Amino acid sequence: MRRLVQSFAAVLLITAALLYISYRLNESEGYAGSRTLTVYNWGDYIDPKLIKEFEKETGWKVIYQTFDSNEAMMAKIAQGGTTFDVAVPSEYAISKMKEEGMLLPLDHSKLPNLKYLDSRFLNLSFDPGNQYSVPYFWGTVGIVYNSEMLGGKKLTSWNDLWNKDLRNQILLVDGAREVMGMALNSLHYSLNDTNQAHLLQAKRKLDSLTPNVKAIVGDEIKMLLANEEAAIGVVWSGDAAEIIAENDKLDYVVPKEGSNLWFDNMVIPKTAKNIEGAHQFINFMLDPKHAAANAEYVGYSTPNKKALEYMPKEVVKDQRFYPDFHSIGRLEVYENLGKRMLAYYNELFLEFKMHRK
Repeated sequence: MRRLVQSFAAVLLITAALLYISYRLNESEGYAGSRTLTVYNWGDYIDPKLIKEFEKETGWKVIYQTFDSNEAMMAKIAQGGTTFDVAVPSEYAISKMKEEGMLLPLDHSKLPNLKYLDSRFLNLSFDPGNQYSVPYFWGTVGIVYNSEMLGGKKLTSWNDLWNKDLRNQILLVDGAREVMGMALNSLHYSLNDTNQAHLLQAKRKLDSLTPNVKAIVGDEIKMLLANEEAAIGVVWSGDAAEIIAENDKLDYVVPKEGSNLWFDNMVIPKTAKNIEGAHQFINFMLDPKHAAANAEYVGYSTPNKKALEYMPKEVVKDQRFYPDFHSIGRLEVYENLGKRMLAYYNELFLEFKMHRK
């Protein structure tokens, strides 16, 4: 009898241990406890101090996970299992997520700090009325270049990149929409063009750029340009600001033919379990002082108009990163092209990368 009791006790102990381990694993993966909030964001895209401040202010424990592409983020949310409470997709991804029922509507009554956002960045085509999203950061795609390495030359156009004197001097971001968009804009087409003849023309033009392309890279593009491993880079404006802060020989320009105006936005995915905490987090990040601190840490442009009052004047008056209405008029937001057309863009971009080898 004693042996039976001992065996039963051992089973209970093992079961309790397994349950505890399972709980801890689930918590780390975002299977939130009652006071847990799981945030899914791009890497290095928030001031860590703000997370600590939010936890202290609200009592929520934040589990912060990162992704490296909209596609990876959408796939993870679509799979279910992980209870993401807040995510930060880009505009075209929001359009797609809405179509596929992956988002929960926002309760604007719980977001009083919405009033601080610049009206230019609200009620846009990918989310009329901001029913599902609020802007987090915004920016452009353009060219970073080192004028000294180019003999004092300035760049103003996408077509400048095809100059034969720039052999092995260009770094490109590893993004199909960005690189295909660059080629389309250089031909004066929309970066949302779906005309197959135009896309093939853009692909052929990209192939002719190959001698000038040193590499197609990810986040390391910032370090390579700051260290003068190449004279030119096609990058997002926030990365450009960070690069220029490291090396003041560099400059940034949005080409005259036009480019991408992008938005990353806070949403509540359908997987959310802590909807109350999600609204609190979004509203916290919309606080002007928090938005200002976040913009200074990350380096991207804030859509929070009131936050600009708390930021250095030399930053907010820099037309390269806070362009005026005239400049914004030359820019386009990425549209949701649909699965088939997006796959075609990716196929052409992959062929271009293979062509370089």
